[in-house]
Amino acid sequence: MTDLLRKPFGTRGKVHAITPASAGWRYVGFSLYRLCAGDVATEPTGDREVILVLVEGRAKISGGGQDWGVLGNRMNVFEKKPPHCLYLPDNTDWHATADTDCVIAVCSAPGTGGHAARRIGPDGITLTERGRGTNTRHINNIAMEDQDFAGSLLVTEVFTPAGHWSSYPSHRHDEDDFPRITYLEETYYHRLNPAAGFGVQRVYTDDGNLDETMAVKDGDVVLVPRGHHPCGAPYGFEMYYLNVMAGPRRNWRFVPAPEVEWIMERDAT
Repeated sequence: MTDLLRKPFGTRGKVHAITPASAGWRYVGFSLYRLCAGDVATEPTGDREVILVLVEGRAKISGGGQDWGVLGNRMNVFEKKPPHCLYLPDNTDWHATADTDCVIAVCSAPGTGGHAARRIGPDGITLTERGRGTNTRHINNIAMEDQDFAGSLLVTEVFTPAGHWSSYPSHRHDEDDFPRITYLEETYYHRLNPAAGFGVQRVYTDDGNLDETMAVKDGDVVLVPRGHHPCGAPYGFEMYYLNVMAGPRRNWRFVPAPEVEWIMERDAT
């Protein structure tokens, strides 16, 4: 199995724990908790800023010196409701008690200070269509660069209909040459509907030194350290993924793969 494909290591409690050290990069961290009602999860943020995403279910959460009450109203991620999320700066902590069975994603990147804890969504997050034809998908932007409450993190959700492609036309963001392109590490947390299905993700560079094609199952995480990274949802299986990106600057600029530049140019017209 490729090192880019990470399987959950349990079914309850913390089931993913991806750190910069375990990923072999510098910025992005991603953890995931699957909790039953009454279960507790708690962590310090340390020197990292964090966005908690209530992927499914409800939890009572405190963090950053505040009690945020019960967050979450999406019992199944494929309801496509805007998520309840929480931003927490570095040098704080958080504590969650599951009100129902729930899934909590912990997205992290180096903290830069100067940002206050705050609730994100569901107000202000609108499901937006992107692409055309069988490249159509739907986006919930949680924390992209037009929102200045974070120092490093970029976080978004994507729903890809069955039979469609996503993160396509293929593109990369693996050089620090702003404004042409930015260096951003990225994780994909995948879900499938029905859950017994599968999707496909390819991660490849123009020179072929990295070229991996992975069958992803419900709950898997894919690491994108560099290169292009398109996803496909086979007919019959809807795909969700939660993206976490971070790098030396909080801007998303990418370059298309040479073989798909003509598609980008056509779709821009």
